[in-house]
Amino acid sequence: MQSKLPNIGTSIFTVMSQLAAQHKAINLGQGFPDFPMSETLINCVADAMRAGGNQYAHTYGVPLLRERLAEKINFLYPSTINPETEITVTPGGTYAIFSAFSTIIQPGDEVIIFEPAYDSYIPNITFNGGIVVPIALTYPNYNIPWDKVKAAITKKTKAILVNTPHNPTGMVMTKEDVLQLQEIVLSNHLYLISDEVYEHLIYDNKQHETVMKYPDLFARSFVCFSFGKTYHCTGWKLGYCVAPAALMKEYRKIHQFNAFSCDTPKQLGIAAYMNNKEAYLSLGAMYQSKRDYLRNLLAPTKFKCIPSSGSYFETYSFAALSDEPDTIFAEKLVKDFGIAVIPMSAFYHNATDHKVIRLCFAKKEATLEAAAACLLNV
Repeated sequence: MQSKLPNIGTSIFTVMSQLAAQHKAINLGQGFPDFPMSETLINCVADAMRAGGNQYAHTYGVPLLRERLAEKINFLYPSTINPETEITVTPGGTYAIFSAFSTIIQPGDEVIIFEPAYDSYIPNITFNGGIVVPIALTYPNYNIPWDKVKAAITKKTKAILVNTPHNPTGMVMTKEDVLQLQEIVLSNHLYLISDEVYEHLIYDNKQHETVMKYPDLFARSFVCFSFGKTYHCTGWKLGYCVAPAALMKEYRKIHQFNAFSCDTPKQLGIAAYMNNKEAYLSLGAMYQSKRDYLRNLLAPTKFKCIPSSGSYFETYSFAALSDEPDTIFAEKLVKDFGIAVIPMSAFYHNATDHKVIRLCFAKKEATLEAAAACLLNV
């Protein structure tokens, strides 16, 4: 059999998590909280199950949940979204992104992405017959080099993918960034896929510049989100995509013959729980405190923090400690010091190595303290 993804192996997250389990190491590699989710939300789901909400949901998502999402978007940004024609609930944010690529990419189409990049992007594009055009964010601040973006546009360019807040760097796009993006997308008649799964995890009084704030840009966009990141339930694998009706009509053709529909009781439970706005409005302050707590714990070390303004990741340079490849250094941290991290070269198609590792701070204070104790010994 000829592979559709011949160059893709086991993801770095799986590799590092397996190493962490093998060596009983603290896992700051894969991004997931190790603290409990809301008991109230759990009870909302249980109530939905007891009330009979256990059969297929509407293929586009439970209507009440889509209505609540539209209300939330209008409350936060504001932007008027039609819940009937412009929102589709998906089995996770990654699925939402894959379906967006599947909707627009034809063989030979070029798609611009920014590296370091979440590891699903390149396989998504390749699987759909597209050609990846990677542009490196400017190290060490990980800013977008807009001059290079403009230079990369060709007649074959079909779309641009952006991710804000950014995984793995924590970079947050500014209003000026989005205005430059809008000019490029509109003047070249491109599509935009905007990965905004960390929309609420923004720090230092910065604002989330969702593309939905910009009507002309949104008219050519698919915007993808994750309930798992918002409600500390990554294992539920629920997300959603927002797009203008004409694009969503095509998107739903892909969705209906893939997942068809998503977990009914969880959708009903989240819809009921969304009346609690504080659950997402408080996320930024909560996660910023965790970020800052880990920063303070690591301050006495020779690891140099590269500041994150969003997501639940922060990167650290280990250049003052070792000139080893980051993959070797990360493996040594697991085996010799009992802590798992992600080497940043894993997020580049050509394994660019700046001697940087990514840490996840979405953990209990006790976990962060134990992790810092390991790193203090390096």
